Amino acid sequence: MTISDVNILDTDILVIGGGTAGPMAAIKAKEHNPNLRVLLLEKANVKRSGAISMGMDGLNNAIIPGHASPEQYVREITIANDGIVNQKTVMAYARRSFDMIQELDRWGVRFKKDEAGEYDVKKVHPVGTYVLPMPEGQSIKKILYRQLKKHRVEITNRYMATRLLTENGRVAGTAAVNTRTGEFLVIRAKAVILCTGAAGRLGLPASGYLFGTYENPTNAGDGYSMAYHAGAELSGIECFQINPLIKDYNGPACAYVTGPYGGYTANAKGHRFINCDYWSGQMMLEFYHELQSGNGPVFLKLDHLADETIGEIEEVLHTNERPSRGRFHQRRGNDYRSRMVEMHISEIGLCSGHSASGVWVDERARTTVPGLYAAGDLACVPHNYMLGAFVYGAIAGADAARYCCANASAGLDEEQIARERDRVGLPSRRNDGIPPSQMEYKLRRMVNDYLQPPKVTRKLEIGLQRFAEIREDLSLLVARDPHELMRALEVHAILDCAEMAARASLFREESRWGLYHLRVDYPETDNPNWFVHAQVKKGEDGEMTCFKRPIEPYLVEPDEQAQQAFGSMRIPEKLEA
Repeated sequence: MTISDVNILDTDILVIGGGTAGPMAAIKAKEHNPNLRVLLLEKANVKRSGAISMGMDGLNNAIIPGHASPEQYVREITIANDGIVNQKTVMAYARRSFDMIQELDRWGVRFKKDEAGEYDVKKVHPVGTYVLPMPEGQSIKKILYRQLKKHRVEITNRYMATRLLTENGRVAGTAAVNTRTGEFLVIRAKAVILCTGAAGRLGLPASGYLFGTYENPTNAGDGYSMAYHAGAELSGIECFQINPLIKDYNGPACAYVTGPYGGYTANAKGHRFINCDYWSGQMMLEFYHELQSGNGPVFLKLDHLADETIGEIEEVLHTNERPSRGRFHQRRGNDYRSRMVEMHISEIGLCSGHSASGVWVDERARTTVPGLYAAGDLACVPHNYMLGAFVYGAIAGADAARYCCANASAGLDEEQIARERDRVGLPSRRNDGIPPSQMEYKLRRMVNDYLQPPKVTRKLEIGLQRFAEIREDLSLLVARDPHELMRALEVHAILDCAEMAARASLFREESRWGLYHLRVDYPETDNPNWFVHAQVKKGEDGEMTCFKRPIEPYLVEPDEQAQQAFGSMRIPEKLEA
């Protein structure tokens, strides 16, 4: 193969992923330097892609003057994440939070406001007040798309990035494949911004449906895999994402959203057993214990609220983010007014937005690979959420624009491109083999069997053996069309994420983050030897390696009041008369 055999596209900044962080990164790069060529690559269609494809019901971490300060927020997130944070990254978000809210407001995003026109912020977190509802959040993707067109961002839909290209340790672009035609494409770029979202298709949902996930199922961990193979560090991969969701429905029950209205999580007796519905590992551990006890199952309780209050809740929950929720309840005969809604625990995933597992970045969204940036659920900024994705997308876009002004394009490695084209095309060249859906089901069932917390050393070791066996079978994947080829390549990414999750979990020999990393045979939760970041990286020998990165001195020290609030979530059972 020679370079002339491959279709090559040149740009200055390549943004991979058109969900939340990606569009913002592209917009801010063009704002910083309108003369730059900025290309947004999306494997679906930017108009309706990503975790916010159908909108969002609110901001979980709005830092608004008069309600919270950046220092207060950093202090609270530090405690929520058991102290394993790079506070510089959290502070960078916190200081830009309010400016981003105001900008989104000017663009037309509708936030809930009181009669005086002030933001109507609600309290859910144990200490601070950060939740800002978005009653008309279903329009957010349309608003973002208008901004992309206004700033003349180039958009290429239906191309899946498969591997980042590098030269002398620096990012050089990406290889990609068209999900409708199978065309192989090379995109050369001075800087690349990964915004591919969470690894949502890691564990298998209790329903058994491959796409019945808590996270957007198109987020298969592609970015985690690409960053790993490019040589970037990943962090906190052992800190799984596990969330409460509606039983048999791929979405949150939203005690988080209903809490400010008076709803709460209750056991089968109707007793409120946790005093805070803020999603943290400790909260999920209490949830897990209640499910395993004689007081389970666990429910979302709203039937004690006034009818008009429930109507307002339904308006938010049944029109934003997951508008099928209302139809699901209707078919189940669930009415918030007359009965509690059964909840359960989601499958495991990797996500910085809701926990802390992601590609290691600094406060400028830079990864450890020169020219490569990460933002959104993919980037390791703990408890980042949607607003954090917007902020870090903006940070990445502006810094990448500056990087481009100081650096020329890297060269392309023909051998690297040839290897990737061969890997990408192999499933399409086979006449018979294993369909991607079958291999994915087996892989994700193994994830459930061996990685699902509580974690056990021997189970993790067996999981690695099973994953190695599946890796040997990757060459047997068959794709009957370009869409199935995309699914086959996603299996590669899911397998990479599963192995990283197992190795990182084995590496951290303690329990931490409540249920997220509960290791039964290492029950100690405050081992000073493990007050570090646990990193994963591809070694010089091509093998996966784990190592420790020290935690930098804090900018803000946690206080005792906040620590007590997070550590005492359980409400004692009421004594019977």
